[in-house]
Amino acid sequence: MAEQFVGLRSFSPRAEIRTIKPCPKLAGEVVLPGDKSISHRAVILNSLGKGKAEIDNFAPGRDCLATVRCLRALGVKIDRKGSRDSPTLLVSGTGEDGLKEANNVLDAQDSATTMRLLGGLLSSQPFISVITGDVSLRNRPMGRLIEPLRLMGAEVWGRGRDSFAPLVIKGKKLRGIDFTLPVPSAQIKSAILLAGLFARGNTVLHQAIPSRDHTERMLKRMGASLESQGNLISLLPLSSPLIPVNLRIPGDSSSAAYFLVAGAIHPNARIVIRDCGINPTRTGIIDILLAMGARLKIDNKRLEGGEPLADIVVESSELKGIEVGGDIIPRLIDEIPVLAVAGCVAKGKTVIRDAGELRVKESDRIATVVSEFSRLGAKIEPLPDGMVIYGGRPLSGTEVDSHFDHRLAMSLAVVGLIAKGETTINHAQVAQVSYPAFWQTLQQVLNADKS
Repeated sequence: MAEQFVGLRSFSPRAEIRTIKPCPKLAGEVVLPGDKSISHRAVILNSLGKGKAEIDNFAPGRDCLATVRCLRALGVKIDRKGSRDSPTLLVSGTGEDGLKEANNVLDAQDSATTMRLLGGLLSSQPFISVITGDVSLRNRPMGRLIEPLRLMGAEVWGRGRDSFAPLVIKGKKLRGIDFTLPVPSAQIKSAILLAGLFARGNTVLHQAIPSRDHTERMLKRMGASLESQGNLISLLPLSSPLIPVNLRIPGDSSSAAYFLVAGAIHPNARIVIRDCGINPTRTGIIDILLAMGARLKIDNKRLEGGEPLADIVVESSELKGIEVGGDIIPRLIDEIPVLAVAGCVAKGKTVIRDAGELRVKESDRIATVVSEFSRLGAKIEPLPDGMVIYGGRPLSGTEVDSHFDHRLAMSLAVVGLIAKGETTINHAQVAQVSYPAFWQTLQQVLNADKS
């Protein structure tokens, strides 16, 4: 293979192109950014606690920083120290009645987690809030948030007949709800739980398929009266303020997925990923890669801050195509674009179903994965709720586009490591949404054997 090169050309402050060639070897250790989902919840819930909390290894991406800015606008004192890629936040919680009306519109930028979780919280606060986001977020579905909040008595309105942001929220005293979640969404579940903290009466949620449970774990740790058994969650309103908790955020498993797939598909690779979160509601990508034949080992399992984590070693593997669908999809929905890369290299056919939620992410990830991977020579067909990937075809580098979707940008980079020739990724800067150090970390893995 030709010597690797990961290059950067900047045409404007908002336009970057990354160029990647295949490399002879992938090796080294990866230190991940803090888990994005846990970071959102840690700063929101500690803002509601009474007292101070220190959050280490806070996720440095734009999504989580949008949550921090919104909370500051609502009167929460949040200081930041440490490095850019692994910051520490010092949060001075305001207690249950300490939030204040923002003097301007709240901007969630591209973060649906910010908008939905804060939407639930602000529905119970005694003031008016307006929350918006960028053009991508303003086109993501918000009716699924508004419906259950209105059943709790909330006054919430959205654009497009209450379907889209901006959202206008007139906070008031809410009532508990007994509600069956129509889709497995941790964001909607968490929004209802945040609203239920300050409601009158019990809030009971039924899940057809469990989604990530970081909110439940953290609420229990902070003293909330929450019970979770199987697909049933029951929450009593707060009788005393949440207890602030100091914690170190585990490494982000969604960010680890790019290096897990890269190590498995590359013919000469051994990558060690340190301190990765292995919450069982998030490890679908690990389970699927193992089912495909990946040489993947989990070491040093432990519990930190109520969340399980471990070190993961992945080596060059012979992958085979499989069928993916059903209950595992909520456990790997964010990792499907890079899972599709593994499918392109695997022997045989990989079929992904029951993933219609991909249509309403930062891009239509079914359409964009199919279009951009096809440009690289993959044989891949869209389904209404997924895709069919015919593996084993030779891939050739060409010019591709991220469609301003951070997960697509990083997945295309992984393809570029094994595609013949040069792969050029337009709008590569969007990786900053979740993984600002991605390109630097990738370069370290490419060059580890030369140091």
